[in-house]
Amino acid sequence: MEQEIDFNRLPQHIAIIMDGNRTWARNKNMDPKLGHKQGAKVLENIVRFANKIGIKYFTVYAFSTENWKRAKDEVGALMLLLKSYLDDFAKKADTDNIQVKVIGDITALSKQLQQSIIRTIERTKNNTGVIFNIALNYGGRQEIVAATRKIAEKIKNGEINVEDINEELVQNSLYTAGQPDVDLLIRTSGQLRTSGFLPWQTIYSEFVFLKKNWPDFTEEDLLQTIKEYQSRTIKKGK
Repeated sequence: MEQEIDFNRLPQHIAIIMDGNRTWARNKNMDPKLGHKQGAKVLENIVRFANKIGIKYFTVYAFSTENWKRAKDEVGALMLLLKSYLDDFAKKADTDNIQVKVIGDITALSKQLQQSIIRTIERTKNNTGVIFNIALNYGGRQEIVAATRKIAEKIKNGEINVEDINEELVQNSLYTAGQPDVDLLIRTSGQLRTSGFLPWQTIYSEFVFLKKNWPDFTEEDLLQTIKEYQSRTIKKGK
């Protein structure tokens, strides 16, 4: 399979909507929390693999602004899992030369989770491998509103004029400032929507929707989606 992929034409930025953790657990008569736990293990493996093959940016939808509507005990368990994941992965990411960033409004998260986020970012900030963006309490419209406020504040303070507003300014005001747009967006579980994930950054992305649930996602699946991406971009002459 790997021989069929042109590793000189990899997508620079891959984003994944990791959907299907709860469905995976229900199908096995398991607690949904165990689905999230298995999903976290899969994510750790896939990020390492993406780094190994040379992906430069890798962004995942870990917790959306809409996820707060889920059952309180599930949200609580997910928050604990995220904190544990960050604390543990920070050490491994450092070893694997992975740079971790968190995008979204982290002010709504617990102080303990915010501290874990800050520690992880600080610990891995000088790593030179894949930049791993974890979207926590993220919403696409929320991101654009936040960027608009940032720009409005600069106008208010006299730093820029209204005439200075352009695409580049907006892009540099987003959570992903300084990063390229998403080349390939993958969503698992068979859902055919983006759920507000990176609306600005995915305007020219290739979308691949897979029917399998995230805990069943493998390295082979990532390679297959990259192969699909390359077949499409060849046709477009990209």
